[in-house]
Amino acid sequence: MEPGNGTQISEFLLLGFSEEPELQPLIFGFFLSMYLITVLGNLLIILAVSSDSHLHTPMYFFLSNLSLVDICFTSTTVPKMLVNIQTQSKVITYEGCITQIYFLILFAVLDVFLLTVMAYDRFVAICHPLNYMVIMNPRLCRLLVLMCWIMSVLNSLLQSLMALRLSFCEDLEIRHFICELNQMIQLACSDTFLNKVVMYFTALLLGGGPFAGIIYSYSKIVSCIHGMSSVQGKYKAFSACASHLLVVSLFYCTMLGVYLSSAATHNAHSCAIASVMYTVVTPMLNPFIYSLRNKDIKQALKAFFVKETTNRPVVLTLKTCP
Repeated sequence: MEPGNGTQISEFLLLGFSEEPELQPLIFGFFLSMYLITVLGNLLIILAVSSDSHLHTPMYFFLSNLSLVDICFTSTTVPKMLVNIQTQSKVITYEGCITQIYFLILFAVLDVFLLTVMAYDRFVAICHPLNYMVIMNPRLCRLLVLMCWIMSVLNSLLQSLMALRLSFCEDLEIRHFICELNQMIQLACSDTFLNKVVMYFTALLLGGGPFAGIIYSYSKIVSCIHGMSSVQGKYKAFSACASHLLVVSLFYCTMLGVYLSSAATHNAHSCAIASVMYTVVTPMLNPFIYSLRNKDIKQALKAFFVKETTNRPVVLTLKTCP
């Protein structure tokens, strides 16, 4: 990659949140704790779904896929930041930055698509309960997840290839804790018009399109719930989609906050703080949102750990009398 001054770009500097040495251990502990909670919480969701045959349903199939994506999403950003803090280095290689952008976009878009598919699943379950298992058959569920992966991979590949055409000058400091595409485009000293057009067009298409699908699904769900005569039926239907609705609101609000804050204030620090919400906080909260009010998940985990405890071999020792 040839930058404007004719030198070869080999690395960037991730400035992170603060350059004050006394704050680094606090930041390290804070993000390490959130990362471990995220990985453990989402792994427990996957474990519960895979170990209990009663949870082998479309809703929990999509939920386990979302948990896997959330683990990968957080693992794309947090470990590198923790390593940089521990080694007191802010360096990320050019190849590492492009790779991080690729996977960051991949898993962010996958999150959006899976949340949309889960909204459709809730729509079918509430509005067409008698035909639910016929419509949401295993073949369709696998096909929907596969399509989510294919579209996400193609989009992130396009964005990464577009980033490769950028050239850079002297300023290689990224005022962020991750390599975000928007931040990288701002550093470029070559023409970025095409990159911005592609970035905003795909954001509108792959963010706005699924969001419209979610809104449509929930408008139908609200209509169906409104038409129910039983109060208990209304409560059960609302409970079935409350967790998903909360996760969708949290994810979209934080994503929107990132782009609005960067567009309105051009303050890299506020943008970095907003990015923490959708890259770290939201994946961490998802297991709590889906499991705290979900008796099936809690019963599955309880049954799994009880089974593991009872299956442990018991070793008896005989004490000889003197």
